[in-house]
Amino acid sequence: MSNKEKKINNKNEKKKKKKSGILKKVLIILLLILIALVGFIAYRTQKNGGGMQGLLSTLVGHDENTLKDLDTLQVLLMGVSTDNGLKLTDTIIVASYDPKTQKASLLSIPRDTFVGTNIKTGGGNDKINSLYQRGGAQKTIDAINEITGLDLKYYMVIDNQALIKLVDVIGGVEFEVPYVPGGMVYDDPSQDLHINLEPGLQTLNGDQAEQLLRFRKNNNNQTYPEEYGGDDYGRMRTQREFIMATAKQTIQAKNVFKIGEIIDLVYEYVDTNLSISLIKDYVPYAVNVNVDEIKSAYLPGESVGPPQGIQYWFFQVDEDETEELVQELYYSTDDTTSGEGETSTGTDSSTGTTGTETDDNTSSSDDETTSSSVTKTEASKIKIEILNGSGSSSKLSEVKKALTNKGYKVTKTNTTTSTTKTTIINKTDVDEKIEQDIKGILGVGNISSSTATSSNVDITIIIGKDYK
Repeated sequence: MSNKEKKINNKNEKKKKKKSGILKKVLIILLLILIALVGFIAYRTQKNGGGMQGLLSTLVGHDENTLKDLDTLQVLLMGVSTDNGLKLTDTIIVASYDPKTQKASLLSIPRDTFVGTNIKTGGGNDKINSLYQRGGAQKTIDAINEITGLDLKYYMVIDNQALIKLVDVIGGVEFEVPYVPGGMVYDDPSQDLHINLEPGLQTLNGDQAEQLLRFRKNNNNQTYPEEYGGDDYGRMRTQREFIMATAKQTIQAKNVFKIGEIIDLVYEYVDTNLSISLIKDYVPYAVNVNVDEIKSAYLPGESVGPPQGIQYWFFQVDEDETEELVQELYYSTDDTTSGEGETSTGTDSSTGTTGTETDDNTSSSDDETTSSSVTKTEASKIKIEILNGSGSSSKLSEVKKALTNKGYKVTKTNTTTSTTKTTIINKTDVDEKIEQDIKGILGVGNISSSTATSSNVDITIIIGKDYK
């Protein structure tokens, strides 16, 4: 190799080393920037509460003070069906969410709620589910604000297809289909509606979800049993529980990469006056909601119709009970009086009590007896569901408190159709002394047994008007 060639090679080597040195410096600088960025995000994430909430809050530009300025969000949810060519809001729910306390509630409004002036001469247009097609979402909001005393401003009108398609996007929803005497079997060729669902825990696809949500009565004119909720109460309960199950399964990590499809569904099937910026403010905190602890309720009242000299069947609101329920749901800080609140947890999170708490909140032995034969240790193993058929939310609160003070776990509360007699239903063949102990606590109650609708409880209590 000549000297000239050696010089050229040396020059090229120096250039390569120089370029390599520059590249290393650039990579080091980029690495330092990346470390600083990750460190900053991690710091901001921690300042914003940590976890998924903190990360989402950081990504949308929140700081630790954002949460302090957020008020409770209340939205009217309306599910619109197009049966017989009419746009009827057959699902009407007031949803409330407090990001500071992570408390949330769902208040069902019966579709037949009377909103006219004279119930004896009222017609189909005097039912609340007809207001949307005649005056839009705002007309429905105004009616509900008048009934409840709330100040709702926001709405979401959801085409039934939205929930059905969402179910398919997330790969189905696991749900326990409730038992109906004679089965959930219904056919209406005029609507091309065919329902055929087996009871029990199963994964429902979109088509099955539609069948579930539209079911009212079967071909034999049988509906939900009283011990589940009865008639429209049962239908509203199923709607709320399915919405909660869908929400719970949608926010699972496996669906993160499906967020684009979910957003597309919202744009296509949801009409709302909620701004994107407002939604963005609440989303980071909503991921922490425990769906199993969402309170649920029905608007208090009773069905009235032709037998009472009224032309149509309506749901007539009980104004006093509604005022009391609204106070308990939205303004009370005492969870032991949560009205028709419903939870599905293994502990009594709805009451905040434990199996060892007494009336004066002092600790007592687990083996203290609730009566002459049942200890609190035994009582704490019994899960109870209370269905209120008395028409009084205060009676529900009294029963709930009496049972939890004796150590029993009240894991669910709901409303059922009005009933005269209080009934204690043994669902899992618990000992007779438990039945008698509960009857002694209530002071009334016919004892029966049934395994038709387990609801994952041992005892279902239906409070009747005879409970004092």
